[in-house]
Amino acid sequence: MIESPNKGRRGLIMATAAGLAMPSLLRAQGAGPGAWPERPIRLIVPWPPGGSTDAVARIFQPRLSDVLGRPVIIDNRGGASGAIGAGEAARATPDGYTWMLAYDTEATNQTVMRLSYRTLDALVPISLVATGPLALVAHQSTPFRSFQDVVDAAKKAPDSLNYATSGVGGLAHVATTLLQQKGGFSLTHVPYRGGGPAVSDAVAGHVPLFMTNVVIITQHMKAGTLRPLGVTTRTASRHVPGAKSFAEQGVGDFEAPTWWMLLGRAGTPDAIQERMSTAIRQVLQDPEVKSKIEEQGADVVGSDPAAARAWLTSEIDKWGAVIQSANIKADN
Repeated sequence: MIESPNKGRRGLIMATAAGLAMPSLLRAQGAGPGAWPERPIRLIVPWPPGGSTDAVARIFQPRLSDVLGRPVIIDNRGGASGAIGAGEAARATPDGYTWMLAYDTEATNQTVMRLSYRTLDALVPISLVATGPLALVAHQSTPFRSFQDVVDAAKKAPDSLNYATSGVGGLAHVATTLLQQKGGFSLTHVPYRGGGPAVSDAVAGHVPLFMTNVVIITQHMKAGTLRPLGVTTRTASRHVPGAKSFAEQGVGDFEAPTWWMLLGRAGTPDAIQERMSTAIRQVLQDPEVKSKIEEQGADVVGSDPAAARAWLTSEIDKWGAVIQSANIKADN
């Protein structure tokens, strides 16, 4: 049985607002010959358009461009549960002109896949942008009105119920695996190539259950098309009214928040890392940016680099153990 993150980990998401005022470094590098940035900045989103990572990136992108004084251009590089785009970020020149908005799969891919890079060696955490709940939802046409209904049906006929996620080895898949281990029931996984395709089939009723972040299904839950049965945060989430956490529904100390993190290329000069960290934290505290992200179903964090690294390290360790215990492997 995998233990939940130690108590100190929860404090990481509180390490945010200190130092948001512009330091002299930020002002000094903002203009003049040789100042960074001197040209447009590339932000890799390692997922196709339509998913949550793309949605979060496009909310803060315009304001980040304003703060840095140069265009920030989103480059969608989907495929392999985020690994294709992450691999490209890991090979980028460490000059401060390529960054990546990572999704939680950046932690699980480290164990699930045979990557050409080691995440914490090739990439440097800049800021934990936001966290949020994953939600297990059922299509309105199904008879499932509660999580217990799913458990009962799955125990009666193991592996007869399908559930969708955005891909093999992603947090939604691995978290549902742990949920089944703790709950003593068995479902059949139906992986998709990203959140966009998965939500399309879930809304159409082609798959009865869907485990996903809330960002891409908020409107469908409000419309009643998708019915929430539980969330992966330790307690109920304000983003999914009426749904209890799985821990509150008897699944021990279960906790599996989803997250988004800004990463840079390892070796990027410290001064540039500091400026980008300060800039993204400033952007995330902008009332309009913060409101738009939280309206989607996520909680803005905006941590400093040290807290971001500690979070990512903890996630890699925790979910790596679950992946190994369940022998989860990607098709790569």
